[in-house]
Amino acid sequence: MEKGRKSPEKQDDLHMNGRSVCPQNELLELLKEKAPEIFVEGKIDPAKLKQTLGEDVSADKERYGLNWAGKSDCFRHIQEPTTATLKPCRDESVDFDTTENLFIEGDNLQVLKVLQKSYYGKVKMIYIDPPYNTGNDTFIYPDRFAETQDEYLQRIGDKDAEGNMTTDGFWRKNSRDAGHFHSNWLSMMYPRLFLAKNLLRPDGVIFVSIDDNEVENLKLIMNEIFGEENHLGMITVVSNLKGRSDDKFFATAHNYLLCYSKGSFESNGVPLPDEYFDDYPEVDDNGKRFRYLGLRKRGSGARREDRPNMYFPIYGDAETGKVSLTKSDSFNEKIIPKLSNGTDGRWRWGKDTVAERIDELGCKFVGTEKRLDVFQIDYAENENGVKRIKPKTIWTGSEFSNEAGTLEVKGLFKRRVFDNPKPIGLIKYCLEQAVQGDDIVLDFFAGSCTTAHSVMELNSEDGGNRKFVCVQLPELCDEKTETGRNAIDLGYKTISDLGKERIRRAAQKIKDEQEGTLDFGFKVFKLDQSNFKIWRSDVQDGKQLEKQLSLFVDNVNPGAQQENILYELILKSGLDLNVKVEAKKANKKQYFIIEGGKLLLCLEEKITEKLVEKLIAEKPEKVICLDRAFAGNDQLKTNTALQMEAKKIEFKVI
Repeated sequence: MEKGRKSPEKQDDLHMNGRSVCPQNELLELLKEKAPEIFVEGKIDPAKLKQTLGEDVSADKERYGLNWAGKSDCFRHIQEPTTATLKPCRDESVDFDTTENLFIEGDNLQVLKVLQKSYYGKVKMIYIDPPYNTGNDTFIYPDRFAETQDEYLQRIGDKDAEGNMTTDGFWRKNSRDAGHFHSNWLSMMYPRLFLAKNLLRPDGVIFVSIDDNEVENLKLIMNEIFGEENHLGMITVVSNLKGRSDDKFFATAHNYLLCYSKGSFESNGVPLPDEYFDDYPEVDDNGKRFRYLGLRKRGSGARREDRPNMYFPIYGDAETGKVSLTKSDSFNEKIIPKLSNGTDGRWRWGKDTVAERIDELGCKFVGTEKRLDVFQIDYAENENGVKRIKPKTIWTGSEFSNEAGTLEVKGLFKRRVFDNPKPIGLIKYCLEQAVQGDDIVLDFFAGSCTTAHSVMELNSEDGGNRKFVCVQLPELCDEKTETGRNAIDLGYKTISDLGKERIRRAAQKIKDEQEGTLDFGFKVFKLDQSNFKIWRSDVQDGKQLEKQLSLFVDNVNPGAQQENILYELILKSGLDLNVKVEAKKANKKQYFIIEGGKLLLCLEEKITEKLVEKLIAEKPEKVICLDRAFAGNDQLKTNTALQMEAKKIEFKVI
């Protein structure tokens, strides 16, 4: 590693300056390490890059790809760090100190940036149901770059008296009559999907619901972000079997679900549907249903010459129905694969697979000629219960219908409060394939919070400990709609408030119906300004610079609460929001032990020598204190740093 360079994992200046992690910086650091020859005066030289990579770099302007007005700005969105943070809201949470589920209220682009360091590569599955760009929906745009956090918070929308976002200034209808109709939608989606990919585990997967309006464009940008080779499928979901009667030419009965992996995803499959049991007509001595699947290859490529190594004899015992690769007194019936025309065929399995799975095979007489043939004995159940199969690319059934989603929410609130909420069955079917154990599931267009409901319900069914992270903007309910008026009548002003209440009611319903001690809580965090003053690098005027310096004598914003600072530093330290936090006191001063000593945070306004001794005695790996706590006592700060160094404790002052 070059002298003076910090590794991507230890860029403390990047993480502790109040700004979020920038994916571009991580990539640049990697390139400097792996290919320093492509840099000239700190910048990448395209000619040197092409020279290094050779034919893998295309300079041809006429090449395949998706471009739109504003695409170049998307990368500025991605690269521009945010100074925002997440502030805990205990009053709106359930079981804050013990739950591992999260509900984050705020603009999902900014939230995704805030989560980059702490949740990088930790999420197993993402499901989102974004705006479909029908010409009637609204979404966040345009995002801007060169502005302070105050300017950003002012721009993102007018607030009502209670601080909720209104539609004026923050939302805007993307009308079909407007210019760049598709471009606006693409510019909204691209940076969010790009940042979301970073949060996925290497074996992670993302499902995106969409309809005909943008399905082609969505697939193109997903191909670009995730890689065409990681496209797992485009599923047709029959959401309204009767079809929409108001459509002009065809009564639309479906929408789509695009599925992409991060790179190494392996599906769990889905439980064998009940209707499939009719395909297992045989019953063994233990009452288990099974079917015979011919081991001989059928269809194309079934001839001996197609795969010569898969043509070999198997020996059967006609009396017991068992088979062996070795001839003996018991296994004395030679069986070779024969096509219907009498020529040599081949098996579906090679000899090694047959040897490994010989217990799954058997033989029986077939045809009028009573010829002995080999079959795979395929059970409907295995040692883990009902067998799992690959899901099909068309999902039909009442559990996937729009009506099911509406009735599920109506059952909780006794009236309609969401338009077209996704059904639990749809997202549970995704979860079945992708997550298990204590995997994390993210939904950053949370809306009605069906994802959270589905995670809790699946956990209650199989005893799992899956965790959800839901992100939703506090958009005001639209009083012009029936659902909006119903929500307001019930006392819920915003979509995020409705979502939180849906989780609470769903959790209570599941608890009432199930036994066990599962996690039915959730921590609420709200996107807000940093608790620290952000240094403005654009200040050039001498008097303004002097004023800024005087303001930074104490760099903590007035009124910042200790718990808010605590969680901001947890995030900026790269730890997730569910780390174990233990509050301790010494000489009436409080400090926090994070993750059993991985980090110690002391956020007191004044530090003494005795308190320093106590902090060192905890033997943490790292200690962070506020600079103002030393009150200009440079000697105490220096001594503290030397004492920490002597005990091999990393010491940081914010």
